[in-house]
Amino acid sequence: MRAAVLTKKMEMEIKELSIPSPLENEVIINVKACGICGTDQHIYHGQPGSAPVEYPIVLGHELSGEIARLGEKVTKFKLGDRVSIDPNIYCGECEYCRGNRQHLCENLQAIGVTRDGGMGEYCAVPSSNCYIIPDGISFEEGAMIEPLGCVLHGFSQIKIWPGASVLIVGGGYIGLMMLQMAKMYGAFPIVVSEPDKTKHELAIQLGGDEVITPEELSQHLICFDIVIECVGRKESMEQAVKMAKKGGNILLFGVAAPDMKIEISPFDIFSKELNLKGSFVNPNTHGQAISLVQQGKIQIKPLLSHYFRLEDIPTIMNDYRKMNVMKGIIRYSEKI
Repeated sequence: MRAAVLTKKMEMEIKELSIPSPLENEVIINVKACGICGTDQHIYHGQPGSAPVEYPIVLGHELSGEIARLGEKVTKFKLGDRVSIDPNIYCGECEYCRGNRQHLCENLQAIGVTRDGGMGEYCAVPSSNCYIIPDGISFEEGAMIEPLGCVLHGFSQIKIWPGASVLIVGGGYIGLMMLQMAKMYGAFPIVVSEPDKTKHELAIQLGGDEVITPEELSQHLICFDIVIECVGRKESMEQAVKMAKKGGNILLFGVAAPDMKIEISPFDIFSKELNLKGSFVNPNTHGQAISLVQQGKIQIKPLLSHYFRLEDIPTIMNDYRKMNVMKGIIRYSEKI
């Protein structure tokens, strides 16, 4: 099989690898679609963050495909099943797993991060991490269930109610899924801050009430009940805290560099009684995310801006940050 293999920091090449054999509780996925995530870029550039990465590694934790082989103890799936993959693998034994906070697992493994993932034609996955893709959901949408699951977990971290004013900082792929979630909850108004004006029209189409630039936001006279930061940059995180009204809820969802520091006023947190939250991965939300897409509550297709071939991925990963990509997807041919 062909795979884009990251051999060391910022060095990736297409290699021929053996198709993996499944362990007794695993399946082998014939990958049909794989998203390129900001986390993939962090790993590629040598900033892996919370998960240790050992080279060589096949990246890609947003993936879907067909089951090509079954481990001997797998009974809930059959060959040819169309599945979306939850990449996170928990140990089940540490204090966090036993305390029903599996996503904080001390021994967290992840497909495409600590073990080979979807930037290859085949991928070994525990059967418990597979979810059937319903009819009507494409492989491309199926690959995007994982980030939507992360968004769902983020929303579980904040209090939101019909009529709550919401500011979303960042109008990229994650920000526009956050926008659709806020709309579904009945928030109003929903304001999106996004410097790239080419994304403004789509934000309005998906339910935004106002879209402004960060410069315009800095002059905004109204603060918000809920502020969701989806960028991960120092200035956007600091601005997010400033734009929360008294009693406001702030979700820092964007993935910052591990060594980044931000400046916020503890007095503001005290005097405004702010609720400042983080959000990490997608515990037990994969099935919920599939349901939202199946019902048409969340639109994914308008957010997919670029489609790539596997053989182009080494070049794409090097140039990705300069390409103005909303969301990039690797698409594999139907017959590999």
